Amino acid sequence: MDAQTNDAPAVRQEARPAQVDVVVVGAGFSGLYLILKLRKLGLSFRVFEAGSGVGGTWYWNRYPGARCDVESMQYSYSFDEDLQQEWKWSETFAPQPEILDYANHVADRFDLRRSIEFETRVTAAHYDAAARRWRVETDRGEAVSARFCIMATGCLSAPRAPEFPGLESFRGETYHTGAWPHEGVDLSGKRVAVIGTGSSAIQAIPVIAKEAGHLTVFQRTPNYSIPARTKPLTPEYEAEWKSNYAERREIARHTAVGNYYDRSKLSALDVSDEERERIFKDRWAVGGTRFMTAFKDLAVNQAANDTAADFVRRQIREIVKDPATAELLAAKDYPIGTKRICADSGYFETYNRPNVRLVDINAHPIREITAEGLVAGEEAHGFDVIVFATGFDAMTGTLLRIDIRGRGGETLADAWEAGPRTYLGLMTAGFPNMFMITGPGSPSVLSNMMVSIEQHVDWVTDCLDWLRDRGVEEMEATLEAQDAWVEHGNEVAYKTLYPSAASWYMGANIEGKPRVFMPYIGGVGVYREKCDAVAAAGYEGFRLAGGAADKEAAAD
Repeated sequence: MDAQTNDAPAVRQEARPAQVDVVVVGAGFSGLYLILKLRKLGLSFRVFEAGSGVGGTWYWNRYPGARCDVESMQYSYSFDEDLQQEWKWSETFAPQPEILDYANHVADRFDLRRSIEFETRVTAAHYDAAARRWRVETDRGEAVSARFCIMATGCLSAPRAPEFPGLESFRGETYHTGAWPHEGVDLSGKRVAVIGTGSSAIQAIPVIAKEAGHLTVFQRTPNYSIPARTKPLTPEYEAEWKSNYAERREIARHTAVGNYYDRSKLSALDVSDEERERIFKDRWAVGGTRFMTAFKDLAVNQAANDTAADFVRRQIREIVKDPATAELLAAKDYPIGTKRICADSGYFETYNRPNVRLVDINAHPIREITAEGLVAGEEAHGFDVIVFATGFDAMTGTLLRIDIRGRGGETLADAWEAGPRTYLGLMTAGFPNMFMITGPGSPSVLSNMMVSIEQHVDWVTDCLDWLRDRGVEEMEATLEAQDAWVEHGNEVAYKTLYPSAASWYMGANIEGKPRVFMPYIGGVGVYREKCDAVAAAGYEGFRLAGGAADKEAAAD
């Protein structure tokens, strides 16, 4: 894949001590907020970022049509009232360049860049139990000693590499949607293949189709998608939000997914067929992923879910002119919403274009990449460009690509061999003093990520302050608390329809990855209450050592 360009302007750099209180890995929205909080605490820290600029997911994912599926007025920080009042979004659903502009605005407004070491990838983190410190190594050959290590590595930041024989023989250009060149790609008049029809592809395909000479889309699994219907933000809409931003933010923090909007209290089966159809049509017309809140039981009741899935399939059949193509695009094998539901800008309409073709790789598997293109089934296709929209090794991929070793040298990969196990998605037993921001076992990807990021960063930094005040040197999730949390997470997940889909939530997109439902589905508000209760009880479920913790243990 093409190399990235350097986006970060020259700034005054802070001193780089070899020993600090905290190492932070990543400078996306989690890392940026952590810098602010750690500065306020007066803790020493270093921040390592593999990219040349801030923004995390929005730094790397620059593919055509990239856009957020959370409404703009809710996809931003809430910690600073002046910041949220001054920033202006242009559309109801912000495009990637604008979100990256926002990340850069925050970095500049709070002078955060001087604390970040760009183009520096963390390669290893080993815990020294005797010293109660982490040794963190980078690809620049440096080693840093830190009491605490905070992994702000993101949930969708490890692009899944394409696995096709003959890939190295292709003479044309290849790109991955998760590592798109920053200077852009000229596809004018070219023969383009897109492999994959997940969220990234669904956003990219309509844009690519308008530019390419011909586009062939290779689909394994069709996806449900709702029109985003993004439109310019009016001054009136913006003013309405900003007039009571704080109140709406607080409500959002205690909802199921961290978004502020009306959620139905009705079952899809409680209303007449006519009324249900009207409600679905209204949601479809408004657009966006709030379609799934049309009724309260779409995620837990198969019969209710069937009504929504059938409605979307009927919309696809109305939009797509070729009946055979429409049937290929209409998902039938899993409940709607159990794979991340997509929000698109003319995706299904794109298949009505004369320069677009859909190939079902279930019927015509991709056998190999050739010098001129690829072979699917018995047909050879010629291409100038192949775009791999093959997704991510979600939630665990970035962490497991780092050589992380905890107490006794146990690797995180071994500890998670049967799937990720955490307490609250924040820590893993056997890995003291290592926190994860929006890790597996927390709401993360099932929520408005900005809400979940702020909640986790606040909790972790409050915890660091509490530990410092008591002289506590080591904190570790107990195995008992971790097992109980994993059991609870599984119990809640299997009360829903989510585990019935072979989704990346389950790790099903990665061959050999354990099938475990990774995010916590119990709700953002419920999860916040649990985290707050744990903290209020002196960090119940965690083993503490050093300082006041040792004195209390001796007294007992």
